[in-house]
Amino acid sequence: MLIGEVSRRCGVSTRMLRHYDTLGLVTPTGRTSGGYREYSADDIRRLFHVESLRTLGLSLNEAKRALDEPDFAPADLVGDLIRHTRQRIAAEEELLTKLEHVDAAAPAEWDDALHIVTLLRALESESAARRQQAILSHGGKAALPVEALVEALLSEDDPNVAGALRWSLARAAGPGLTALAVGLGSETVDVRRRAAAAIAAVHTEEAAALLRRALDDSDATVRGYAALALGSRGNADSVPALLEMVVEGRRDVEAAEVLGLLAELSPTADDLVEVMQEELDKTDHAPTRLRITQALAEIPGAAARRALARLTEDRDRTIASTAAAIVDTQDRGRRRRSSKVAEK
Repeated sequence: MLIGEVSRRCGVSTRMLRHYDTLGLVTPTGRTSGGYREYSADDIRRLFHVESLRTLGLSLNEAKRALDEPDFAPADLVGDLIRHTRQRIAAEEELLTKLEHVDAAAPAEWDDALHIVTLLRALESESAARRQQAILSHGGKAALPVEALVEALLSEDDPNVAGALRWSLARAAGPGLTALAVGLGSETVDVRRRAAAAIAAVHTEEAAALLRRALDDSDATVRGYAALALGSRGNADSVPALLEMVVEGRRDVEAAEVLGLLAELSPTADDLVEVMQEELDKTDHAPTRLRITQALAEIPGAAARRALARLTEDRDRTIASTAAAIVDTQDRGRRRRSSKVAEK
């Protein structure tokens, strides 16, 4: 069979057949009287073997070794091919992810696309400073690749980079909440904490709904992020978690300030004082009682005032002196305000 017919029947170009001949990979055993290559049935069979090996990813030299060396063992080579193929697939999947992130950001022009690609590459850097700088310098140059930022945030260990990512996502005003909600349901507590902190920075109803869900999280830090964010926006659902933070000493100063804000915004200040008094009465732990006493200073109204007055006579001298100092400060503040009113 002449080279042209072999090419048509086997689907291998004549140029490649000549290259195979040059390499000694598939050499036609005969020549016509005119000097043309003539392939035998065995030659065609070898050609099919070569093409089959190439479909497995073997190079031409590897295919030649496989066919010509009697002691050639395919196991090691096939193992290498498997590893290389997995690496290639991983690289292709990474490229696909990047393309999807760029597509999701819907860049209007090529410059926008290039800015996004630059940011995505920087997020893969081992340098925390470079990752942070890339996020902060992105500015409004192009639409944000929100899903990529969420993905980066949920795995980011550096607090400065994480802060920059939260800032960037907050600027996006909510498009990343769906992905963050997935993070909020993660079995990994660090992922849930990162997701809760990021959601807390977004001021939308959708974010508030997610934060209310986070109030029931098994992790105290996640509950704390949710309670501080919701409470600062006037949501009374956060009160139990905020009281828990005061009692346990987790960001208790912030929690007390938010409780004071809630007491000003709602008519439940007396109920809040009653619950705080119950916490005081049921514990002898001095640091806990002191934190509750200090938190009462943030609560407006007569009920908190009466509770503090009682505490000035507490058996614990530290608590009694703290309560007395708070009452004295409040009295001086009232006198100053009354004096200003009288002057007018």
